[in-house]
Amino acid sequence: MQADNNELGDKAMSQGAPPLRLHVPEPTGRPGRETDFSYLHLSGAGEVRRPPVEVAPADTSDLAYTLVRVLDEEGRAVGPWVPEADAALLRRGLIAMMKTRTFDARMLIAQRQKKISFYMQCLGEEAIATGHALALQQGDMCFPTYRQQGLLLGRDDVPMVDLICELMSNERDPLKGRQLPVCYSMKRAGFFSISGNLATQFIQAVGWGMASAIKGDTRIASAWIGDGATAESDFHTALTFAHVYRAPVILNVVNNQWAISTFQAIAGGEATTFAARGVGCGIASLRVDGNDFLAVLAASRWAAQRARGNLGPTLIEWVTYRAGAHSTSDDPSRYRPADDWQHFPLGDPIARLAQHLRGIGAWSEEEHQKTQSELEAQVSAALKEAERYGSLADGHLFGAAAMFEDVYQTMPPHLQEQRRQLSQFQKG
Repeated sequence: MQADNNELGDKAMSQGAPPLRLHVPEPTGRPGRETDFSYLHLSGAGEVRRPPVEVAPADTSDLAYTLVRVLDEEGRAVGPWVPEADAALLRRGLIAMMKTRTFDARMLIAQRQKKISFYMQCLGEEAIATGHALALQQGDMCFPTYRQQGLLLGRDDVPMVDLICELMSNERDPLKGRQLPVCYSMKRAGFFSISGNLATQFIQAVGWGMASAIKGDTRIASAWIGDGATAESDFHTALTFAHVYRAPVILNVVNNQWAISTFQAIAGGEATTFAARGVGCGIASLRVDGNDFLAVLAASRWAAQRARGNLGPTLIEWVTYRAGAHSTSDDPSRYRPADDWQHFPLGDPIARLAQHLRGIGAWSEEEHQKTQSELEAQVSAALKEAERYGSLADGHLFGAAAMFEDVYQTMPPHLQEQRRQLSQFQKG
């Protein structure tokens, strides 16, 4: 049999067939060369249809290749996806985005000052988390990655001091130093513990949503993942379970074009879209302008209504751009043009919503500057308060003995013995 195969191969070569080769995707921009963003395949604002909430998943296939947009180049809200939202709600969204960006900028400085070991900002992606949060209800559960801090910072009942204490792992850290910085956890805010492992959020959210349905509850789940993590097996497993059981879950894929130094095409986003994977699995899917706050709000509400109405899951690909470094350990100028974000065709989400609000007479440049100053003062005050409880620079951290607590209701003998041995070792 092997000989026959070899003979066929030799025959093909003799007939002039070209040798086989693999295709290795490359980004359309590298340092020193401006990125060609034509690969994004954008739709015009207001051009994409809005189907009824009860649409069959297969009938959303065109929406997985187009792009839901509401705000046009002049900041006007146009088309069928314009959400019902008054100026007060949009102002709230704008301030939440500004707050998130201000918080990120100050924490980045704190990390450079060695008060925090590590930080990850969501610069350029603020609209996705803050807009999505407005479509959820109290009791719903988000299973986020490390760039959805807007889900927390957009709320009035989440003190920034608590978040900063977690970043510093100090003696007031609500997680007692057991999580990496930016891996927040807050049950009362519907914010599931962040895991550094990729794609785990999807299967966890689907399982949580299934449990909610089994109990006859009304709460839904919202899962988050990056474009690169769609290459993980957990992503595909989650889609299968979500489809089969029609789990009440929103599956969010944040396509910000880059992993650490790997372009989104390596994860399969070159010849197709990430939203198309949902349709292929029998899940209603949308591809949405993630830098358009109104489009985010509208698409999130549409998906939440489907989940809450027992109509099944929705996969949303949010097209955006990671404007900053992947983390404080990354230097993006090594693998992409330094000014890439300035050329990204979907713009800055904060600037776009501010333009819209100015256009309807609900915002002004003076108010923008005043709000920015107030937010900077709030973040600085929160940082100062958090530092009272310690930081990496000056200690006041949880001791190693804390690892034995909160694991069992009654500590078993073997852990009691290990804690005793640790205490003796620390005493010298």
